[in-house]
Amino acid sequence: MISDEIFNSGSIAGLSVTALAKEYGTPLYVYDAATIRTRYQLLSKAFEGYPAKLHYAAKACTNLHIMQLLRLQGAALDTVSLNEARAGLLAGFEPSQMLYTPSSVSMIEMQQAVELGIHPVIDNLALLEQFGKTYGKSYPCSIRLNPDILAGGHARIQVGHKESKFGIPAYQIDEITAITGRYNMQIQGLHCHVGSEIAGKEPFLRIVDLLLSLLHLFPELQFIDIGSGFKVPYYRNHPEEDILGLGKAVTDRMNAYANEHQRKPILYLEPGKYLLADAGYLVASVRSVKPIQNQLIVGLNTGFNHLLRPMFYDAFHELINVSNMQGPIKEYTLVGNICETDFFARNRELNELREDDLLVFLHAGAYGFSMSSNYNLHERPAEVLVDQGKAQLIRRRETFEDLMATQTAFFRLKNNN
Repeated sequence: MISDEIFNSGSIAGLSVTALAKEYGTPLYVYDAATIRTRYQLLSKAFEGYPAKLHYAAKACTNLHIMQLLRLQGAALDTVSLNEARAGLLAGFEPSQMLYTPSSVSMIEMQQAVELGIHPVIDNLALLEQFGKTYGKSYPCSIRLNPDILAGGHARIQVGHKESKFGIPAYQIDEITAITGRYNMQIQGLHCHVGSEIAGKEPFLRIVDLLLSLLHLFPELQFIDIGSGFKVPYYRNHPEEDILGLGKAVTDRMNAYANEHQRKPILYLEPGKYLLADAGYLVASVRSVKPIQNQLIVGLNTGFNHLLRPMFYDAFHELINVSNMQGPIKEYTLVGNICETDFFARNRELNELREDDLLVFLHAGAYGFSMSSNYNLHERPAEVLVDQGKAQLIRRRETFEDLMATQTAFFRLKNNN
């Protein structure tokens, strides 16, 4: 839950947004370390009734400082690319603490994962066959299943339905066991992740039931992984998800199975947004206020190149004008500075916005910077971590030289005329 501090005084963890913007410029991502720790501890408490391991989903925010902070809390790491895995190693994770759960990869990439010593999760039959031929029983792996469960807050974050690209359909379990048996493969885990912004406990219990029902087919299996997708309240007046109740329901189901079958696989989870969303803010500056027809269109010095979620997921983000917190309420349409029709919000009531005012996007800690780009050759923002009353620059703002650095040698030709 977002602290009232930002609403009351325009501060993040005791530091004024105005002062942060003055020192580091805008656009600027700001993260509150205390909130990250609190969310991790709450989620750990929710599942303390059964042996469980939290793997931070690195794709939510790949900054090394954030990954290290969560490692020091006790998190393991879930990665979806080899570069995320390499970043995890830089952040201090041991290979044994890391899952590699990619999509649409070659056997060459799987071999590179094995060379790194991380644990691969395989999501298609052809790759499972190749892995079995190559490694047999010599290197363990896990299998991602598609459970045909429709859950999640938006079509683009519903990834467990029958037409999803992710995972091997659960109804192909006979083909799976034929391959694993043929090569005597060491299957250590079964994995499902069905979406994000999942309300309630029922989808998670269905995943648990499915995975537990298949356990007898894999005698060496050590864990089941139910992914994550726990709902985050993006509206200030929306209640928090009952994560303690959800955790108890899941762990009760796991304990019941363990008592009946005398088998106790570890429960893996892969939280990302739940840990980071509330902890992050994007600070932008107002560049223009244009009256057009019957609306006020406010242009910011950021765009969907820095925060894609509103355009891609129709996501809602609370907004606060920290430069004019007592100003009269007016209705605005918020747009970006990209040469596209990039909207952040329409018909949003905010304290009066003026040029150079600072506008703060809340719940921007997950899938903010990590989904950013250099579209229109704009630099990506700086990132700052606030911890115990001090701000630390954890990623500098990009420069034009950074944007040109990967291009090959260029020789400017003289005019021919």
